[in-house]
Amino acid sequence: MRIHREVEPMTVDPRTTESHAARLDWERRIGRPSDTPLAGTASLPAPVGVVARGGVGHVLLSWDPVPEALGYLVLRSDSREGPFEPLDHLGGDVLAVPYPPYADTMTEPGRTYWYRVTTWTDGGAGEPSAEPVSGRAGEPVGGPPRLRVAVDAAADPAQLPDVWRRMIGAEHFSLLRWDGEGPGGADVAAEYAEALRIVREEIGVRTVRAHGTFLPENVRVREDGSFDFGGLDVTYDRLLALGLRPVVELSFMPRELAAEPGSTVFQYGAINSVPADWERWGELCRAVTVHLRERYGAEEVAEWEFEVWNEANLEVFWTGTQADYHRLYEVAARAVKGVDERIRVGGPASAAAGWVGPLLEHCRAFDVPIDFVSTHTYGNAPLDFRPQTRSFAEATGRAEPEILWTEWGVTPTHFHRVNDSAFAAPFVLRGMKAALSSTDALAYWVASDHFEELGWPPRLFHGGFGLLTVGNLRKPRFWALALLTRLAGVGGRIPALVGGDGADALVEALATRSPDGATVEALVWNGTLDQSKIEGARALDRIADVVVSGLAPGARYAVTSRRVDRGHGDIHAVWRDLDGGEWPDGEQWEKLRAADELTSERLPAVVAESDGSVIVPVDLPMPGIRSLTFTRLS
Repeated sequence: MRIHREVEPMTVDPRTTESHAARLDWERRIGRPSDTPLAGTASLPAPVGVVARGGVGHVLLSWDPVPEALGYLVLRSDSREGPFEPLDHLGGDVLAVPYPPYADTMTEPGRTYWYRVTTWTDGGAGEPSAEPVSGRAGEPVGGPPRLRVAVDAAADPAQLPDVWRRMIGAEHFSLLRWDGEGPGGADVAAEYAEALRIVREEIGVRTVRAHGTFLPENVRVREDGSFDFGGLDVTYDRLLALGLRPVVELSFMPRELAAEPGSTVFQYGAINSVPADWERWGELCRAVTVHLRERYGAEEVAEWEFEVWNEANLEVFWTGTQADYHRLYEVAARAVKGVDERIRVGGPASAAAGWVGPLLEHCRAFDVPIDFVSTHTYGNAPLDFRPQTRSFAEATGRAEPEILWTEWGVTPTHFHRVNDSAFAAPFVLRGMKAALSSTDALAYWVASDHFEELGWPPRLFHGGFGLLTVGNLRKPRFWALALLTRLAGVGGRIPALVGGDGADALVEALATRSPDGATVEALVWNGTLDQSKIEGARALDRIADVVVSGLAPGARYAVTSRRVDRGHGDIHAVWRDLDGGEWPDGEQWEKLRAADELTSERLPAVVAESDGSVIVPVDLPMPGIRSLTFTRLS
């Protein structure tokens, strides 16, 4: 059952023939695996307890979780007899979801749909649930449905894992040294550095993953076979000066070491070849490790992650087989660990959540070091790989590897309008909430629209992957992460339970409170994975009654609201109102920068009832985010 979708054709600029050809080649090959995967994990029993409930604008699916499942695939049919096909929410990547419930919003009101659910492992989909269940979506009557968000401020706060701040993605680091004029006349190096500074200061990001440690502008192979890392030094110096650490992606292959030096990927010609000489690959990995320790200090580099390659399970990134990748990984890991055992090494840095189990099995069978597993997914919440990492630890007696999603985002498709949309903002919060208990890092790909892979940005709003535009305007996705950081800054996590039509599948919430209880922060959002709803859907709009209990009876609280939706925190909407063309002129830049903020609104103060509760109703369109801050006044 195929779950990695071929990307839709992109609109290309006919004036740039080279870029056009690169994109056509990318579209042809991006979904094609580089090799037949090895055997996956054992099959699991089919889910039981599957229930379908009709709601306004959606059908809500729930089921009993299956131990050891990495996720679940929801199947739908127009009839009880089938055929049942995986629900495709148009995210462009893995269709399996990590856990129930799931809201099917690709529905027509009044029409009956039939559903079954399968488990998902690295071996693919399991057997579907035995009996199909049916559901029918309804239409809104008399305004949006109301939900209740119950926040318990009296509960003991728990840690809120900051999985969104450990790492972020960026285009290759050498953009910090770009010395030519960039898109729209931009100073690429200055704006790229400023983008990284912004995500560090306003989101709290600590490390940055970028492609191409071994690109020719970073590493040169001398005539005597030794390695010159002078370019890498300048690049890393500038990154570290920003207060950020690199994730050392051990890729791509230097031309002098490649078996197929003419095989490349991306517009900048990164070589995706297997090594011609495996021993030389090991020498390169050892040499860069020694060099980095000598330049930046052994204690500093011991805190870095070294990730082996990028998406070798796709032929656009790897000319070899899966077995070749295992050899590449093993040689690299042993070389790095031979210099310093403390340095964390991992992989497979795979596309679409693939190859994780087989790499762990290879490391178990041959006693290969592995400190973390890394993989990627787009258009969905991340799957749960804890069954595999725990099994590895139990089988080997070694520490359980960390789980790092080193690329994650709303779409894998270049130049896709969803990247500039308010739709993407609640998507970000959904993914991060899903990751809180199952991952150690969920790295958004990427920080900046200064991005060269398939060609430079042709206009300001072009559907770029960045949280920030060229010129560093903040997109709705950026504000989602900024609000999450604000939430974490208040204090520890407290319960925020959602009840009502679409609870925990459309509308979700997180909440924190300060140690003294004087401040409570609630973050509520309404979103769907269904990218046919990028422009919103009236049937999915909701009203949320935010009820905070456990406050001081009779105390008065100020209430501050911040929101992200199609009318708030959406810089693209501002550009449309300006009738913007390809790039802003001076006056338009001034207006855009003046609008580049997330304004706060002071709502009427509330007084806690005798039971210590307050209630604040808020409109919650889809897509939409609401942040409410309750601050004690008396």
